[in-house]
Amino acid sequence: MTTQFDRVYHGLSPEIGKFRIASSGMAWKGEESDNMVAMSSEDIKWAQWLRVARNYQLRVGLKDRSREIFDGFMREDHDKLVSLMKQHFSVTLETKEISFKGWNWGVTDFQGPDLAFLVSNKTSFELPLANVANSNIAGRTEVSLEFATPSSSKKSARNAPDEMVEIRFYVPGQHTRSTRGSDAGSQKSDDEDEDISAAQAFHDAVKEKAEIGQVAGDIILSFEEVLVLTPRGRYDVDMFPEFLRLRGKTYDYKIMYSSISRLFLLPKDDQHVLFILGLSTPIRQGQTRYQYLVMQFSREEEITAELNMSEEDVAKYDRLKKNYEDPTFEVVSGVFRALSGKKIIGTGSFQSHDGHAGVKANLKAVQGDLFMLEKYVFFVSKQPTLIELSDIHQVVFSRLGAGLGATAARTFDLKIVTKSGPEYTFTSLNKEEHEGTEAYLKEKKVKVKNEMMEGELILGPDDDDDEEMQSVASSGEEAPKPRIGADDEDSEEDEDFHVSNSDSGSPTESDSSDDGAKTASDASGDRDFKRAAKGKGKAAGKKKAPAKKADASGSDADDDDKPKKAAPKPKPKPKAAPKKESDSDDDAMDVDEEPKPKPKPKTKVQAEEDGPAKKKFK
Repeated sequence: MTTQFDRVYHGLSPEIGKFRIASSGMAWKGEESDNMVAMSSEDIKWAQWLRVARNYQLRVGLKDRSREIFDGFMREDHDKLVSLMKQHFSVTLETKEISFKGWNWGVTDFQGPDLAFLVSNKTSFELPLANVANSNIAGRTEVSLEFATPSSSKKSARNAPDEMVEIRFYVPGQHTRSTRGSDAGSQKSDDEDEDISAAQAFHDAVKEKAEIGQVAGDIILSFEEVLVLTPRGRYDVDMFPEFLRLRGKTYDYKIMYSSISRLFLLPKDDQHVLFILGLSTPIRQGQTRYQYLVMQFSREEEITAELNMSEEDVAKYDRLKKNYEDPTFEVVSGVFRALSGKKIIGTGSFQSHDGHAGVKANLKAVQGDLFMLEKYVFFVSKQPTLIELSDIHQVVFSRLGAGLGATAARTFDLKIVTKSGPEYTFTSLNKEEHEGTEAYLKEKKVKVKNEMMEGELILGPDDDDDEEMQSVASSGEEAPKPRIGADDEDSEEDEDFHVSNSDSGSPTESDSSDDGAKTASDASGDRDFKRAAKGKGKAAGKKKAPAKKADASGSDADDDDKPKKAAPKPKPKPKAAPKKESDSDDDAMDVDEEPKPKPKPKTKVQAEEDGPAKKKFK
């Protein structure tokens, strides 16, 4: 006689199936697939009944110390299962009490393949250690467990159930761990006690228990101290038949081969090679996700390795060898290619101006190498970016930084607009790479838009202005260039002033302005007739007026005849109070007749105050 129960789940699978009990044993079969689990009556040793999220669970223990769990039973099925277990298998169905308090503090206990969290000595929840993909210490007292997403589910993401991917435990306090002196080659016979944090002890226990089912002999090959650029650090890489494990000082990662989407082997420079794993399920460090695993190897480094596999097992894989004696990057890439079943993507026909496979570029503030591959544009940096050529709408060449001067003239920007939406702007590419890059994109039939000419047109006048400004900054004589007429006359007055000045000391501010005024007025008196013949306007009349009270008539005549000669000499603050009114009148006239020569009188005054010892020649 067979008893059947419908809508029952097996393990953590979301698939619904049928569960049958008979005198010969128990069996479960899925409705949508051909998955089936059968247990004979001789193997069944114990059975438990407990409340779970999916109604009630039947837990069956087997002779080989393994167990099978089935969810989805209803409350009224309990009495029927009790009689069936007793009748067919002589097993008592025990009821396991569950804590429903909802407390988030308690005690952890490793129960077989599960990690149980107990509250008041009752199980609150259990975590299957076989699904733990990574365990790391998130803080001094926090341990984070990350879970691998089951790859068996082929349902669409829309219909897939929610799954927990991470849980953190707060583990305070210290833990004393005893280590035997005879282990690890120690010569001490006495036991030693080592004090470590409780979080570290819990972390180590999880790592040890999570590898149940994987014996040390299952390791095919192990690479030690591999330099990983992303996430940065040195890791030991252990290769297993179904997954690989990265073991670092702080973080450990378990990566399934089925989660590897692409493999890249690219030359970084003449001495190093990059081996990159593209992951469909990113690994995480806290809140940071890493979709690419970037390893770096030296070209000259070689390794001798022997796989821990039989010849028959090696023959099952494509291009896998039993023994290797080759450069390290070739051994690692070859083993990954065979175990993951993915092809290795190498460099294409593109070559930079220097003959390399990639060009230096910046993406935002991150510097990296831009590789032009056969089907991809791959930017390798701290956060690699992969762009498929088939997804590129257009590529725009430009010099957005043309106004920045000579540096921008040597570089150009490359903006990639994708069909899916995102835009990527790579900056600071050497202009020598422009021709080769454009030819590569046109060969791949990618739409190219060139805006380089606009940048060059802007760059031309900017360069001229920069040269002019540099010449101005380098020669003090050219500083007052915007006021050419005044400079010519100022230089003449500087000569006269130097000749007439017998004081070689450094006068004070008030003395220099008074003496300068006197000398300027005397010099202007000596040249009255010569300058009157020139007749160049009245622009500088206001500046000559405050020179000296005694020579007021001479300065006035000089103002009328020679407008710009004495403009900068006197300060606008001299003692000549009566002359201020005439200054204002002259100012008004000057502004009306010649507005342009007047904008910067203060600069000229300061230039005259800095010293009569300076001579300016035009």
